[in-house]
Amino acid sequence: MTQELTIRRPDDWHLHLRDGAMLQGVLPETTRHFARAIVMPNLVPPVVTGADAAAYRDRIMAAMPDGATFTPLMTLYLTEDTDPDDVAAAHASGLVTSVKLYPAGATTNSASGVRDFDKVRPVLEKMAEIGMPLCVHGEVVDADIDIFDREAVFIDRVLDPIRRTTPGLRVVMEHVTTRDAVDYVQSNPADLGATITTHHLIINRNHMLVGGIRPHYYCLPVAKRESHRQALVAAATSGDARFFLGTDSAPHTDPNKESACGCAGVFSATNTMSCLAEVFEAAGALERLEGFASLNGPAFYGLPPNDTRITLIKGDPIAYPDKIHTGDGPVTVFDPGFPLRWRIEVDA
Repeated sequence: MTQELTIRRPDDWHLHLRDGAMLQGVLPETTRHFARAIVMPNLVPPVVTGADAAAYRDRIMAAMPDGATFTPLMTLYLTEDTDPDDVAAAHASGLVTSVKLYPAGATTNSASGVRDFDKVRPVLEKMAEIGMPLCVHGEVVDADIDIFDREAVFIDRVLDPIRRTTPGLRVVMEHVTTRDAVDYVQSNPADLGATITTHHLIINRNHMLVGGIRPHYYCLPVAKRESHRQALVAAATSGDARFFLGTDSAPHTDPNKESACGCAGVFSATNTMSCLAEVFEAAGALERLEGFASLNGPAFYGLPPNDTRITLIKGDPIAYPDKIHTGDGPVTVFDPGFPLRWRIEVDA
């Protein structure tokens, strides 16, 4: 029996589009289903100033597929030299939606990130004053901290002190991966939100490591124990408006993933909505998918939900492509490990 679910068109509150040939190759995979996306600024060189963001936005718009209706929401890469006035001006103009905090060395192209958090305090204070959200990659990079503990330690050592010393700062904990992060969000006021990725709702660390290393499941933050995955599913399907979708879809070519030192990132833009429908259906919470994918994010960012809608239709398994072919090389699409039976139709 065919099942249908119509929801407002979703947004992606954490997305990597890269640049150049890669941008041109992967952008259509997002614009097909999503109306807006928070676009990550960790290019080389990074998107640091308002002028950088304007130029990057122009390149995204130039790569837009014919007929696409999609709005890139730009972010600035926080450095220890970021000018608070430039940030405020870019936000006031409507060009830039948020600022991204990368601890230096935490993930792909994060070398320009923050080492001394006291040096960015003036920027954070300005952001709190104007109501501009801070998006946080929540991991410490200390060599003595186990990679599976980096998120929990970041909350205690970095995030909680930042929030206590900067009252009113709106913070998004991006791509949370642990029960610790879920508990922290749920125990704090509404000025703290969190994105959850598609792949962290589906895979745990065994999927990446048991029976051979599977590099296309390697991401940062790395997938954790099954108990943490279950906590993420419970949060995403709970109806709690502090949790919303951020795919962290991060394209790398296959040679860069399948190497002696493979890049971190899972590319899920192509099939995310079908994957999420399966996850929410399995949890008996299909009616809450719209909140997670289409309503909670806009509410946190102070934006209206999209007027257009998509319809998810359950039927025979869908043959999504294994790879997206770009001018830089092939990019492997996230494999959830089970059939996807929910296809997506977008309102004209």
